Amino acid sequence: MSTKPTICVYCGSSPGTNPAYLAAAETLGKALAGRECRLIYGAGDLGLMGATARSALAHGGEVIGVIPDVLMNIEGLTQNLTTLIRTETMHERKKVMFANADAFIVLPGGPGTLDETIETLTWHQLGMHKKPLTLLNVEGYWDKLLVLFDHFVDQGFMKPGFKDYYNVAQTPHAAIESCLSS
Repeated sequence: MSTKPTICVYCGSSPGTNPAYLAAAETLGKALAGRECRLIYGAGDLGLMGATARSALAHGGEVIGVIPDVLMNIEGLTQNLTTLIRTETMHERKKVMFANADAFIVLPGGPGTLDETIETLTWHQLGMHKKPLTLLNVEGYWDKLLVLFDHFVDQGFMKPGFKDYYNVAQTPHAAIESCLSS
């Protein structure tokens, strides 16, 4: 990793129903700034995405937002981003975020967050990268996904070594540490 690592955060454009998710996003943004990590994320100002970015910016962090044109009017943009990268498609957005990240932290989210996470893990499985990915398991949010991963392994659709492609952390600080120490 460079002297100033860039951590990509995958997360929901909704705050979810549990206030702990929003609190974790805000803590993560502050902690990334405090650890002098760049944040790269989907540029939206809604939900956990916006909360993470606004918190990082409020604490002096560097924030890179990547957004496809189609989402500009839907998600809005976090104000005062350090860098804004506009893309034509969602696929291009994922590619840009991936290419510019040294590591990944996954907060709670829905289908889009899951898509980004699974694709990043699949690319690791295929040997396309060795960048660390940490699931920030706020109040057990990712527990059922972890059970599903175990099921995939048990049923022979993933090798047992798949578990080596990700870490699980319970707090934002532990998630950052997991990324920086991998």
